[in-house]
Amino acid sequence: MTDRRALSHLLRRLTFGPTSAEVDAAVRAGYETTVRDLLRPVPQPSPPRLGEDPVAQLGPGASREQRQNARREQNEQVTALTRWWLARMADGGAAEKLTFFWHGHWATSVRKVRSAQLMLTQQQTFRRYGTGDTGPLVRAMVRDPALIIWLDGQRNTRRAPNENLARELMELFTLGLGAYTEDDVKAGARVLTGWRIDRATGTATLTAGRHDDRPVTLLGRTGVQDADSYADQLVRHEAHLPFLTRRLWTRYAAATGPSADATARIAAAGPGTTAMLSALCRDPEFAATSGQQVKQPVEWLVGALRQLGVDVAGLDGRQQQRLLTILRGLGQVPLRPPSVGGWPSGPAWLTTATTLARLRAAQTLADLAPGTADRLAGADRVEALAALLVVDTWTAGTREALRAAKDPRRLLALGLAAPEYAVH
Repeated sequence: MTDRRALSHLLRRLTFGPTSAEVDAAVRAGYETTVRDLLRPVPQPSPPRLGEDPVAQLGPGASREQRQNARREQNEQVTALTRWWLARMADGGAAEKLTFFWHGHWATSVRKVRSAQLMLTQQQTFRRYGTGDTGPLVRAMVRDPALIIWLDGQRNTRRAPNENLARELMELFTLGLGAYTEDDVKAGARVLTGWRIDRATGTATLTAGRHDDRPVTLLGRTGVQDADSYADQLVRHEAHLPFLTRRLWTRYAAATGPSADATARIAAAGPGTTAMLSALCRDPEFAATSGQQVKQPVEWLVGALRQLGVDVAGLDGRQQQRLLTILRGLGQVPLRPPSVGGWPSGPAWLTTATTLARLRAAQTLADLAPGTADRLAGADRVEALAALLVVDTWTAGTREALRAAKDPRRLLALGLAAPEYAVH
């Protein structure tokens, strides 16, 4: 792999999709400097002004019409948040991709939470704590209002323990299967009893009368525990950093792997997420993952928008809505993961249906960036397309299909739908 290919690979993994100019700058800066620059902390963005949750403000005597109007306004707030986040992704670098990683990891859906405000609060938690040690992040998430609603934590009481949050906390978020027992799930559920959500204020409060404060035996430790001590036990568990390493590898390197040796090397850089990502990008096995990662639809769309120079924030409402329509057609809309397990990865996104959906979406993107298509009208337009989309090389079959495209917009659409662009 040449230096330029190595840096293209790095940028494709750590960001939503580099532009050719960004690759040029990385080549000049070198690999080590580029890794440091990409993973450098950035200020939190100013959140969108969503207003209050209209449903939470309704009184007990609200009419049917008032409730319908509140639900409609609530849906409009969710759409506004989704559009804002797409614009952030297109503008942001590695930090925003990491926020999206955590969203898929702590997968929480607005379809059940039904509050743009609570989803935004969770997003901001990812931005605030997601780059550092995992301890503060896990502490924040066990009392995150959106996650508590999503996993029925508000129904978890002393009299009727609900195990959903405790189970997924260990299985999907911190340790993985095999690192805990069913008794640990029951004990964890008792520790997490008593939380109630105030939708009007967007806060989670521990209610003493609903909380079970009796001693438990949890992950080998016996005594009275609370949410913070439980979170601390999880991040100190020997399974936690190897588990997180594998999750990071799946999204930032390849759907398969890493080897046991690579897992140990990357986990040793923890517990800071940024330190682990830095170690991942420098690991000897990382370079060999080029061409082994399938772009998720959000990654595919945002990368294309960046490379085509589309100003997402500057699009009108109708055009922004077309982007959300694209994502619905491709099967991935931010804030709406299909389950607590998040979205699939790898070949699940490579089907005949998704290929056709990408081609239709690519034609829409070509319409949003007509000036870009005009840049592909020259004699070396196939190579110009590769440079524009930061594709290292086309296969012979793809190259033949691209050369047959006479219209520049058709050429651009074919390039965006090509396997070499979907798999990177």
